[in-house]
Parts: sequence; C-alpha cells; structure tokens
Amino acid sequence: MLKAIIVDGSAVARGLLNTVLTDGGYDVAGQAHTAAAGFALALKHQPHIFCIAREQFEDGQDAIAELRAQLPKTLIFMVSGTLDAAAIQAALAGGVHGFIVKPFKADTVLKTIRNTVLAIVKKHRGA
Repeated sequence: MLKAIIVDGSAVARGLLNTVLTDGGYDVAGQAHTAAAGFALALKHQPHIFCIAREQFEDGQDAIAELRAQLPKTLIFMVSGTLDAAAIQAALAGGVHGFIVKPFKADTVLKTIRNTVLAIVKKHRGA
C-alpha cells in the first residue's frame, strides 16, 4: 500500500483529501498544516506520495528542496484550486510531479496519482 502525507492549511481540505486517498486504497500516514511540519512527517514516515497545497508549497520552498534531497523517490503533488501557466512552471521547476485540483473529484484525484506513478515507473524502466 502506498503511503501519503497531506499538507494543507485548511483542515477541511485535508480531511476531504484524506477520505479520497484512504477510500482509494492509500495509507495516509499523516497530515500537517505547514510545509515544515509536513517535511517532519515525511522524514518520519518516508511516504511514496506527498500532497501539498500551493500556499504551503510557495511558503515552504526550503522544506520542499530538502524533501527532494532526502527523499528523492517521493512523488510531490501540488494541490490547488487555481493553476495558471506560471504557477505550473514554477511548481515543476520546484520538483512537483503532478497536480491535484480543488474541489476534489475522487476519481480524478486517484487517476492523476495513478497516471503519474505509472509515467514515472515507465520513465525509470526506459532509462
């Protein structure tokens, strides 16, 4: 079972994404409201998936860089209700692997994660 960490300033959003992931067969190992707290949870649980809200991602660039360095295999997903081209480019440059759009649609969230995981596996097998 793949482990996930959820980082979002909104308790409601964390709860909803937790439900989507848990119902989808993921083990949500922890939730946090700041990038620093999320990073600490990631070091403790070594998740496969790290879902972080755009606001926490932008506020926690150092924590994200450290996450990339310490847990290079962890897939990072940015969670946001608004994504423009500039935000997507900045996120990709910051190490984000995929995007989860609010409001959450369970099937879309799970499909996004699955497709990203498959693409990364395929890329590594071809390398």
